[in-house]
Amino acid sequence: MNEIQEVRREDLIKINETLFEIPRSFRSDMRVPARLFANEHMLEDILHDKSLWQLVNVATLPGIQKAAYAMTDVHQGYGFPIGGVAATAIDEGGVICPGGIGFDLNCGIRLLTLDISSKEIKPYLEKIADALFAAIPSGVGRGGKLKLDGHELDLVLKHGSQRMIELGYGNEHDAEFAEEGGCMADANPAMISDLAKKRGSDQLGTLGSGNHFAELQYVEEIFDAATAEIFGLKQGQITFMIHCGSRGLGHQTCTDYVQRFMPLQEQWGIHLPDRELVCAPFTTQEAKNYFAAMCAAANFAWANRHLIGHESRKALQAILGHNVLINTLYDVSHNMGKIEQYEQRSLMVHRKGATRSFGPGSPWIPQKYQVTGQPVLIPGTMGTASYVLAGTNESMSLSFGSCCHGAGRKMSRHQAKRAVRGSTLRQHLEQMGILIRCDSDAGLAEEAPIAYKDIEEVVDVVHAARLAQKVARLKPLVVIKGG
Repeated sequence: MNEIQEVRREDLIKINETLFEIPRSFRSDMRVPARLFANEHMLEDILHDKSLWQLVNVATLPGIQKAAYAMTDVHQGYGFPIGGVAATAIDEGGVICPGGIGFDLNCGIRLLTLDISSKEIKPYLEKIADALFAAIPSGVGRGGKLKLDGHELDLVLKHGSQRMIELGYGNEHDAEFAEEGGCMADANPAMISDLAKKRGSDQLGTLGSGNHFAELQYVEEIFDAATAEIFGLKQGQITFMIHCGSRGLGHQTCTDYVQRFMPLQEQWGIHLPDRELVCAPFTTQEAKNYFAAMCAAANFAWANRHLIGHESRKALQAILGHNVLINTLYDVSHNMGKIEQYEQRSLMVHRKGATRSFGPGSPWIPQKYQVTGQPVLIPGTMGTASYVLAGTNESMSLSFGSCCHGAGRKMSRHQAKRAVRGSTLRQHLEQMGILIRCDSDAGLAEEAPIAYKDIEEVVDVVHAARLAQKVARLKPLVVIKGG
């Protein structure tokens, strides 16, 4: 491992007000520069951990193109920093790196819109909070109502959201407005281990723990009226946001392939500065097996958010009436590897804690959003705002069409629990008019707003850098969390 384990402010070259670069000359094994989207003020938090050192390590990957990128929410992760983006050329020795995609495969955000206002819904909030908490199992190890195994689970792993529709959950509209239509075509359930399948067999329709949540919100401010109208958003409207992924199935799948790749590095002639970057040349069978497993786990995650959306819609309409329309605005993925075409070359684009931000005219986004660019969903944390943005064509050249996926941690979970009492935080949020449903005060403390970067600053940099453009700000009314 290289002895240099930190990047200092003086190592960064300021390209403009929102972009910094660590040049290839910083370390002899770098194949490309490392680039960071941030402003001067944010550097202080970013330089406190090893995330930029990890980004430099990413810049050494075989086949990497243009640069290793860190989004505005960057913080230290496993191998790759969270908020890291890297594209490798498949036909030029490029690798696929499980640590560059993440353990919670296809963690993502689904946003639903309700045709009801915050004023109209206010009398029902307590009842809604209780109903949603009952409808969405949350917390470590919590299973859901739907238990699948064997052939039935394989059908979900193969077909994702489409299989959920066949089983009577949700509708075609829900799948249409998810990346890939809620299904990665290259999925192969046979590449998922029995242990991973066992861990996922009862976890469809569940949030899990950590930073996962479901949140009833209202549109506090519109920044782009024309785009908001196409997205179906208006001032004061109610929205519902779901943040979760592939649960234990995805985590086990990543673990399985990290372990399989580790002893093969020397055979493949791969020499890494950090063993957590363990990877495989994409042309090998082992890499193809991992990609097929990753796609299957991604399908499980889409099915999971699809089912939570369905159960939430049922719970909300039972209280508000079935005449209240509840539609999926979009579902964006984090922690994904996608084969994408850039300059007529096939690249494996790793997005870890990062989301697509494809612009107008992209063939990879729904027809409805061809004029605006895709919706980009950036959640805050409890008590802070979340944002809806629109992807830009500039992002395609700036970051392989990528954007941040949240505010980004600036405290570890242990630090947050030492700094904040969960019971006090609960009282503070309820005094702000935000209803909290979470069984664990410790779980609340881990996700306290002070543990994260300022979402307003993060989004302002995204907007100024033209990675995505602000459309609307959402504020929380009810938060459902696992402990």
